[in-house]
Amino acid sequence: MSQRRLRRRDARLAPVAAAAWIAAWVATRHPSSAGGAATALWIGAVLLLGAAALPPRVVPAFARRALPLAAVTLAFMAAVCTHVAAAEPARTAAANLPFGGGRALTAEVTAVGKIERGGDGWRFDAILDAVSFGDDRFAPSVPVLVRAAEVPVGLDLGARARLTATAWAPGGGGDRAVLILDATAEPVLLSPPPGVLGAAAALRDGLATLTADLPPPGGGLVAGLSVGDTRAVGDELDAAMKASSLSHLTAVSGANCALVVGIAFGLAALCGARRGMRVAVGLAALVGFVVLVSPEPSVVRAAAMATIAMLGLLLGRTGAGLSLLTASVATLLVADPWLAGSIGFALSVAATGALLVCAGPLADGLSRWMPASLALAVSVPLAAQLACAPLIVLITPQVSTYGVVANLLAAPAAPVGTVLGLAACLFAGIPLVGGGLAALAWVPAAWIAETATTFAALPGSSLPWLGGVAGVVTLGIVAAAMAALLVRSAPWVRGAATLVVAASFGGVLALGPIAAVIERNDTPTAWAIAACDVGQGDALLVRSAGAVALIDTGPEPEALERCLTRLGVDHLDLLVLTHFDIDHRGGVPAVVGRVDAVLHGPVDTDEHQDVLDGLAGAGARLVDAARGLSGVLGDARWRVLWPRAHTPPGNDASVTMEFTGGGVPTSLFLGDLSGAGQQAMAAGAVLLTRYDVVKVAHHGSADQYPGLYARVAPAIALVSVGENTYGHPRAETLTMLATIGARTFRTDLDGLSLVWLADGALQVWRATAAAPDVAPAG
Repeated sequence: MSQRRLRRRDARLAPVAAAAWIAAWVATRHPSSAGGAATALWIGAVLLLGAAALPPRVVPAFARRALPLAAVTLAFMAAVCTHVAAAEPARTAAANLPFGGGRALTAEVTAVGKIERGGDGWRFDAILDAVSFGDDRFAPSVPVLVRAAEVPVGLDLGARARLTATAWAPGGGGDRAVLILDATAEPVLLSPPPGVLGAAAALRDGLATLTADLPPPGGGLVAGLSVGDTRAVGDELDAAMKASSLSHLTAVSGANCALVVGIAFGLAALCGARRGMRVAVGLAALVGFVVLVSPEPSVVRAAAMATIAMLGLLLGRTGAGLSLLTASVATLLVADPWLAGSIGFALSVAATGALLVCAGPLADGLSRWMPASLALAVSVPLAAQLACAPLIVLITPQVSTYGVVANLLAAPAAPVGTVLGLAACLFAGIPLVGGGLAALAWVPAAWIAETATTFAALPGSSLPWLGGVAGVVTLGIVAAAMAALLVRSAPWVRGAATLVVAASFGGVLALGPIAAVIERNDTPTAWAIAACDVGQGDALLVRSAGAVALIDTGPEPEALERCLTRLGVDHLDLLVLTHFDIDHRGGVPAVVGRVDAVLHGPVDTDEHQDVLDGLAGAGARLVDAARGLSGVLGDARWRVLWPRAHTPPGNDASVTMEFTGGGVPTSLFLGDLSGAGQQAMAAGAVLLTRYDVVKVAHHGSADQYPGLYARVAPAIALVSVGENTYGHPRAETLTMLATIGARTFRTDLDGLSLVWLADGALQVWRATAAAPDVAPAG
């Protein structure tokens, strides 16, 4: 092996990066101990350096070589802990502010992250400049996460805003945000982004304007490819990109940074600039690019790595790729210890490390079965997929089946789309030039979008896997075994790897078809109401005399399909789409062609209308929901209690349904109504004096109208909820339900929950319970 190849794989700094990561992980979760740990680590680093300086007769040669690296490792760990300890007093003071019990506060914030739209509205990272409770005002200056249903025009990175909100502290530790602020109204813009941040925002907005009229879905992808602006990426395309392992293309990464630096460096070289000037031009371009796209974890990591590489070039020491990666990781963790808990940062590091370490051996191994050029092309996405898949199961417990092939097909288009889109962004102010470049960028973007949607729609596009730490460990072992099979390894290694891969396929089979049969046989068949476990979203079934209604579809088709299969439901007489947030209609593809009628709330975008058009095109009859509408489901009757005509789209236009008779427990389904929406609904509705079952609004958020729940006095409260960053269901909501005597069942803890009537009593079955529960009928 050549010295050049050895240097590329130089891992001497890997222990430093790993130790810094561990220290950051532990310190951010136990910040009160960070100060003492920092002191001990600094002392240890000094002692090790002192030992390394002792005469050779006192310290053996091998120890003299190891002691400096050990001292550096302890120093980085100490620096991480020092940062956490220094930040802890302000963070603790902010966490102890009197915001409990849903108390309203007024906050002034400065946006420090991208303003992104999700299924539940807008969110962005910010610094809390000031917070007021009545006449009391504090200035904690700590990081927070802001969430709002709507945001004002001009709110962007660097802008200041004022908002009225409720606040809560995220649980679990390790979060960068000290508080999560849920705005109760649209924030007020205090000042737009200043200086270069304002210029960058204007450029991004200019690109968004240029691509607004380009054919979807490729048009919405141009800004995502080039500057990481995903505002125009629709929910369906976003889901398809994730399912086909192409979502990294809309998150600016090291590849984008490398392109920008390389182009700037090359142009400077063509102009005859000397090495120092070329490096300065490259660094300037990198800084400008980071400001333009906003400093996400992958961008920060890539920018730090590029900076170290450029400095090495300036000094005449072009360092090894792995050394650059590990040095940048250790440095970034000192600057921001909370990166240790960022999945995006971990995925970025894992993908880059895999490309540096594994792509070459994989290409060598694959060349036994295919041409060397093709083997090299396949090895790049394969290495990234093998490294990242174990981490992705922490987000979604499934494995993309066609991810490598999809990345292979999309790879040639990504850099072309990035460069053309970035050029269109920079020249957006020149209509013909900017518009022409944007149109050219649409071609590779459309190719990538079509690749994503095609592979996401294929049968078996994803395989189920274990979630949590167990999923990470097991899939990591399987990925290592697959890599061992592909590279040139010893026979005994290949034999062991073959056993692991074979066992994993058996496990996938057990997790899939076999487990589905067992689950279906163990599930009661007498149910009348079912709350499906679809993660953070709503999907509830009502059945009477063989007729079935589905209220919302959850965020993903796969999760809904599993629930329908388990319950033996293959046809829907009625589909109710309470509103069009992704966590309520993302699973629609699972039921297209299986629905007779669709009852839906107000429509506000072309994307939402496309959902309805797709259902209608497959034979469903569309019905606008409005208060007073009623109908039958088997032997049961249903009524629409909300919305009124002309209610603006959104959570407070959620279709609210009542079911009675026909063997169905009296039930009320509240969609995502806020407290104000519940109060408005209850003000004009004719409600029963008591309901057997109430589906709690908005996944058990704190924004409830207790008067409604006290009025309808439910025996059972169903909370459709999954793992989330909102704190759903909120403690105050659970307390309120317990106070009125309701028994609460939540899908994140109880799994699939079934309710039915038998001999005048409510029967409740939970997937996580050994036997049914019995509650008195209301």
